[in-house]
Amino acid sequence: MTLSVVIITKNTEKKIEDCLESIKDLADEIILLDGGSTDKTISLGKKYNAKIYKQRGKNFASWRTQAKGVANGEWLFYVDYDERVSEELREEIKRETQTSKFSAFDMPRKNFVFGKYLRYGGWYPDYVLRLIKKKNLLRWDGEVHEQPKINGSIGRLKNALVHIKEENIGDMVTKTNRYATFEAKLLFDAGHPPVTWWRFMRVILQEIWHRLVTKLGVLDGPEGIIYCVYQGYSRFVTYAKLWEMQKTQTPKK
Repeated sequence: MTLSVVIITKNTEKKIEDCLESIKDLADEIILLDGGSTDKTISLGKKYNAKIYKQRGKNFASWRTQAKGVANGEWLFYVDYDERVSEELREEIKRETQTSKFSAFDMPRKNFVFGKYLRYGGWYPDYVLRLIKKKNLLRWDGEVHEQPKINGSIGRLKNALVHIKEENIGDMVTKTNRYATFEAKLLFDAGHPPVTWWRFMRVILQEIWHRLVTKLGVLDGPEGIIYCVYQGYSRFVTYAKLWEMQKTQTPKK
């Protein structure tokens, strides 16, 4: 069975080479779906003989679906530019794609924040469905946190995908501002109820309590505590932007 590794990119030079290095001995074909990179992303991809395609559509779901139409592999393995494939996971994927009767596989993911692997706070096992037999993939759906629609049964791999999630506060804040705007707009267009003071406080405090206490994020030490509390801040920014939209805009019909 042949395998195509699919990576969505845009100005990802800081992290993508480690990703490419980790999959070069696994992939029969590497596909980059690029959103107009102006840094070294494309040249790094070509160094690993990747095929470069321009993104079509407006979101991750459409780009991931696009890969089905251009990939030659019988299996599709979707990897993010900030993820790494360990030797153990590579060998397991090779084995399962040759012998398995499943149509797709999910796998655990180890999230690293500030250089530390977070075991608590809901960050592990963090299963992601990424390895899919091309003929059984219908499409990807979802404006945010997109998921594949599969025709067939789904198995589970034992070895984890490594995710270099966050490395510094500055990058986190920049990313949060971008994603919060997008998520707030989705909530706004869906007709979310008015953001009252009690709703505002509830979503923030619930997120922090859930991550820090219910999911034991405090056990990950300073890195875990900071990141769990930061999730409350992320919710704060999203709902503050939603509140602002509700004051100044008309929802999309």
